[in-house]
Amino acid sequence: MTTVAGTGGAGAAGGPAGPSGPWLVVGLGNPGPGYAGNRHNVGFVVTDLLASRIGGKFKAHKSRARVLEGRFGAPGSASGCRVVLAQPMSYMNLSGGPVTALRDFYKVPVERIVVVHDELDIDFGVLRLKKGGGDNGHNGLKSLTKSLGPGYFRVRFGVGRPPGRMPVADYVLKDFSAVERKELDYFTDRAADAVESLVLDGLERAQTTYNS
Repeated sequence: MTTVAGTGGAGAAGGPAGPSGPWLVVGLGNPGPGYAGNRHNVGFVVTDLLASRIGGKFKAHKSRARVLEGRFGAPGSASGCRVVLAQPMSYMNLSGGPVTALRDFYKVPVERIVVVHDELDIDFGVLRLKKGGGDNGHNGLKSLTKSLGPGYFRVRFGVGRPPGRMPVADYVLKDFSAVERKELDYFTDRAADAVESLVLDGLERAQTTYNS
């Protein structure tokens, strides 16, 4: 899909892109190089990929997040829309504060917020798109829902369950395995496509294509 850098998306119910206001696409993760390859940081990986497609660079924002403003869709296309990509620079369990600040700054309703995050209860690389729902023990989602309510969209990237008796926290804070890394680029590229489709085409069409 084509994206362009710059500084308008699916309707409130997840329909095709319309003209009103930007979308806020949030990748969840923990800041700092020590976390960069962790399973818990796959939201950062996907939003980094979207930023590279747009052709811009993230910049620090007063909300305690890194942001990049741009557009999804072909240049000059009437079906394109404005997007703000964001990566909260708080730790995962405090993500709600920066995202709420961005929501207020850009005046984005919760129905135009998309969150990309890791999901334990889905096999590695499998995607599930949905609107609303619980947090399933995910501390980033827990913080977001406390701040925003549950009505945002989610692009859930499967990382699978930990082996044996490994604690969940240890598992998600470890890097993807060598075997997983061989396929990670393919799966994150597909996740980035799913984000664009959700924003441009609406939830139902994106689910049909990407809910594997």
